[in-house]
Order: sequence, then C-alpha cells, then structure tokens
Amino acid sequence: MSSSTPITEADLHAWADGQLAAERAREVEAYLAARPEELRRVEAWREQKAQLRALFDPVLDEPAPARLLRAARPRQAWWLQRLAAGLAIALLGGALGWGLRGQLAEQAPQLAQAGPAGDARLPDLAERAAIAHAVYSPDQRRPVEVDAAHEDQLVAWLSKRIGATMRPPHLQSLGYALEGGRLLPGASGPVAQFMYRDAAGAKLTLYVSRESGAAEPAGDTAFRFARRGELNVFYWVDGPFGYALSAGAERAELARVSAEVYKQLGQR
Repeated sequence: MSSSTPITEADLHAWADGQLAAERAREVEAYLAARPEELRRVEAWREQKAQLRALFDPVLDEPAPARLLRAARPRQAWWLQRLAAGLAIALLGGALGWGLRGQLAEQAPQLAQAGPAGDARLPDLAERAAIAHAVYSPDQRRPVEVDAAHEDQLVAWLSKRIGATMRPPHLQSLGYALEGGRLLPGASGPVAQFMYRDAAGAKLTLYVSRESGAAEPAGDTAFRFARRGELNVFYWVDGPFGYALSAGAERAELARVSAEVYKQLGQR
C-alpha cells in the first residue's frame, strides 16, 4: 500500500488493534504525529480496549461452577460463558469483525447499510431497531410514550401488550439514565423500545422483539454487530426474544453497554 493512500478510519482502528503491516503502521504513525487530536482519540480507544480486557478476560479463566457440572441448574450462570464468547467476537478483533472494517473502508458507499456478513441490507432485527432509533431519538418533545417517572406503568403496559415481562435494564452505573419507552409495530406483532440518555444528551435505545427467535440457529446467542450509516447496532437472540442496542456511540462503548444489558437480562 503506497504512502499516497489516504489514512482511513479503518486504518486507525487497525493501528490501535496492532493489526497493520509494518509499512502501513509507520504511515499511520506519521499521520497521527502531525495530528495530536486524532492521536488522543486513538489512544483513548486503546485505553478503553485495555479496560474492557481487564474487566472481561478473567471470565475466560473461571472454572465452571460445580452446580453446572452436575447439571442441576444448567441456566444459572449461562450468561458468563456466552458473554465471554460474544465479547471475544465483538471486541477482540475476530476475523469477521475485522473483515467488516476493511470492507467498510474500501466499499463504504455499497456497504454503508450492510450487516456483519456483507448482506445487501441489515438483518431484520437490526434494521428495524436502527430505523426505530433514527425516528424517535431526535424527538425533543415526545421521544417516549411513557417516561421513566412512571416506570411501573410502562412495565405493566408493555408486558401486557407483548405477553411477557418487559422490564428495562438499569444502566445508571454506565452513565445512561432511562428516559422511558414506547410500543412499536413489528413485522407480525408489537415490540418494545426503551430509550436512554447520557450526560451529554446522546441517546441509546434497546429494542426488544418476540419475533426474532426463529431468525437465528437454536441456542445461538452470540453478539453481532451491524452498522447503518453512522449508527451502530449490537444485537442478539435468546430463545423467543431478539434484542438490539442502537446508538451513535463507538463500537467498543456499545459493546460495553450490551454486556451489562445481557447480564441483567440473564439474572431475571
């Protein structure tokens, strides 16, 4: 790759992950040396990645609980193993994720709305979640139908309409306050959307559907990543439910929030 090739966002991510060839890495380093603000941004990615590894890598070394080995309660700690696998795929530079970054860098106009496998469009769950986020998150007057001050009413209403308990995860420890939620039409029935806001006013939405269980292989609850323009989506399927987190946040930040949502859902 010649020095005349522009430095892309994908190059910066690859450099932060230590994935570039030596020659291209030197070009990126020269580029960053002349741009202190960009360098600070990339170094922040590295620091965030190190923090995530420190937080979740120990899970990989934990022995299986004795109760699981006895198969007495096989679902009690199910989220630990799946969380480790999902984060390994989503955060630590698996081949699929890295291939997506390269495709986006080289073919952005064609793949701006592509899913992680390079589909012509996002998977249905991620597509609907992204559209719902784009439609409602900019609304300043009525972003939700029932606000967080009436959370009990929101839970009762959504649970009755969808036919299952729809209680929003609490994400204050991650810096996101619940704004409320709404009922949305899905492809064949109602779905729920919970909306959160951080201290800077950025919105994050959790989309919950009972329509997506048959869309993925049975027992496959791995995190998946998709992108629609500037919007990132992390989504997964667990039994009859499909979940999708959408935000304009960086991929690593959205993965961090997804892990906490996944954990809280598994404890209920």
